[in-house]
Amino acid sequence: MDARRQAVIAEAMTWQGTPWRHNESVKGEHGGVDCGQFPLAVYRDLGLIDNQAVDDYPIDWALHRSEERYLQIVERYCAPVADPLPGDLVVFKFGRTFSHGAIAVNYPHIIHALRGGKSGVVLDYALHADLKRRERVFFSYFARG
Repeated sequence: MDARRQAVIAEAMTWQGTPWRHNESVKGEHGGVDCGQFPLAVYRDLGLIDNQAVDDYPIDWALHRSEERYLQIVERYCAPVADPLPGDLVVFKFGRTFSHGAIAVNYPHIIHALRGGKSGVVLDYALHADLKRRERVFFSYFARG
């Protein structure tokens, strides 16, 4: 595996246990991050992208709006791919928009910031429970032309 992809996975793993908190991106048990900010923070911390300022957004944006705000940010830095490799992004549709970001570890294994039951940054399996039913798209920073 490419060293840069390994670095993405290694950095993402250091976020495990960070609580889910809306519109935040501070690593650690006293910090917080949401599902959209988590992949951006990992890529930012590795110096792959700039410090992306994200406008404030309502917690229920995806339920009531159709503008693909999250995909617009992802598409600035990543290219769509058919299948994700380690370190690539998996973006799930929640509500009306693609708004839940995860990092592929060894797809379908992902790491993401989960809200609810086992809240916070966790390793997960994209083909069970709620995620299995959701439409998804894949992007790669490393496949940019």
